[in-house]
Amino acid sequence: MERGTIHNKGSFLSNISKNLQREMPQHVERPEWQYRPQDKTLTGLTQDELLEVLRQQCNFIHTDLVETTTDNINETLSQVIEKYGNGEVIAWNDKRFADFGIDLEAHDAFIWDEAKGAENLQVAERANVGITFSDATLAESGTVVLYADKGKGRSVSLLPATYIAIVPKSTIVPRFTQAAQQMNAMMEDQENFPTCINLITGPSNSADIEMKLVVGVHGPIKATYIVVDDK
Repeated sequence: MERGTIHNKGSFLSNISKNLQREMPQHVERPEWQYRPQDKTLTGLTQDELLEVLRQQCNFIHTDLVETTTDNINETLSQVIEKYGNGEVIAWNDKRFADFGIDLEAHDAFIWDEAKGAENLQVAERANVGITFSDATLAESGTVVLYADKGKGRSVSLLPATYIAIVPKSTIVPRFTQAAQQMNAMMEDQENFPTCINLITGPSNSADIEMKLVVGVHGPIKATYIVVDDK
């Protein structure tokens, strides 16, 4: 994935400041807040308790949650894919599949390959199942956080009819506060910072029309989180 370069940043910000009739600050001090309740919410819970919070939230966001182990992950994955009607499968090119012993060849999965260009999108558009890993998993909202990188096309989680997120149990954190802290730490290595970060909370849905919830408007109509005990 090519990384972008920022051009004319100074003149752009200077022009905005001028039009707002403000002086452009040369340095902004990070504020020190006296109270930070966001740092404390759910932080006293164990990993098992966070998993229970995630499970309860998945009920609200129309998402199935399945627990498994590394020994049983392939059987569990097969069961979920079968539940979704089998069909074409597309997955990230992610070494964690091998690390967890997941055999994508057994599911005849198409692996995202940048060298194949538009073919990746074509497969994602017609695929029935898209599979990715979750990089951080927010218990409070039932959200999986995906960091874009080479071999990790966004379309894998957005275009197929159904979506499966492999969730290592160790990635479950209380809420977005912890994910943001992780991202801030990653900023120390800006060259390798993700070009895109996606936060996915179950299948796509919208309640914009007459305040009626409609699932599957602009993405997968069903989603399953497979939580793998990776202790």
